[in-house]
Amino acid sequence: MKPMLKKHPILVGIICATILLFIATQFYPGGSMADKNSVGFDWTQNFISNLFGEKAINGNENLARYWAYAGMVFLSLSLTVFFVQFSVKIPHKGSGLVVRYLGSLGMLFTFLIVTPYHDLMVVLSSTLFLVCLFYITVFIFKTKQHFLKLLCVICLLIFYATLYLYGAGSFDILPIMQKLTFVSVISLVLTLQYRCTL
Repeated sequence: MKPMLKKHPILVGIICATILLFIATQFYPGGSMADKNSVGFDWTQNFISNLFGEKAINGNENLARYWAYAGMVFLSLSLTVFFVQFSVKIPHKGSGLVVRYLGSLGMLFTFLIVTPYHDLMVVLSSTLFLVCLFYITVFIFKTKQHFLKLLCVICLLIFYATLYLYGAGSFDILPIMQKLTFVSVISLVLTLQYRCTL
């Protein structure tokens, strides 16, 4: 396991985070914005943040939260490692430092989403992530890696659309968009990690 962790820390961390968050969904008692009396975690109605509360929306004790906290630790650490490692690939030193430090700070705020300051942390972490993703996209567009260009644009569009829905208070489709954003970000991070040469 140690050689795998040393060689692929981002991949291992993301896999651990995904498994822990999935386990958390299995322990979530129930309740969503659409139906406070629903049972269990509904992928189309519940937000990942529903896993963090001391009480579930249906009022029961939320046994999912410790699994979810652990998942967010692994996710935040993995993405921090990504930003630090990827910043070295960026040929412009100032831009590399922006990606390294703003990305790392953003991941701290990402973990703090589990706290009662959830809404503020979402805004801060999303803003910093998008700044870093914009910087990365600019440098990707200077290469001939067309698949990565497309992936960056798709990820940005999905992320912006999700934030727009969040800001507009359009919560009907937002739980689905949240998971789609998660998948697009993880896909982009892993693809950049293993296929990008700047």
